[in-house]
Amino acid sequence: MARYWIGVAVRAHVKRGEAGGFCQLGHGKAAPVARLAPGDGLVYYAPRETLDGKDPVQAFVAIGRVKSGDVYRADQGGGFHPHRRDVTYLQAREAPIRPLLDHLSFIGDPSHWGMPFRRGSFEIPQADFLVIAKAMGVADSFAEER
Repeated sequence: MARYWIGVAVRAHVKRGEAGGFCQLGHGKAAPVARLAPGDGLVYYAPRETLDGKDPVQAFVAIGRVKSGDVYRADQGGGFHPHRRDVTYLQAREAPIRPLLDHLSFIGDPSHWGMPFRRGSFEIPQADFLVIAKAMGVADSFAEER
């Protein structure tokens, strides 16, 4: 049975992973990507455009499904070897979070909606994932799982 996850990263990093067909969570730590399994849904939330920037994005920016295969290490240069998993990303539009706040069960208090995203990655219910997928225009890709 598929599980559903949110990863949190700046848009620039997400787009690099999307172009390369991989995900990386928790600044390359092994444990977050090891929790993912083939067939799981993954959506990325981007709080900002870049790591050192103050330019807000506050949107879901990429969505896909974890591919079969194991966690692996990549050489990103400078001695950095992050853990990754391969992902099939869908062609999707970005979805700002604010219109979705009242429709997501993991947002306990809309006035403090950013709190869950401080975890870096976390599991969400299928219903929440489908709300996000619909907002991104790709709900049909996950409809068979209902």
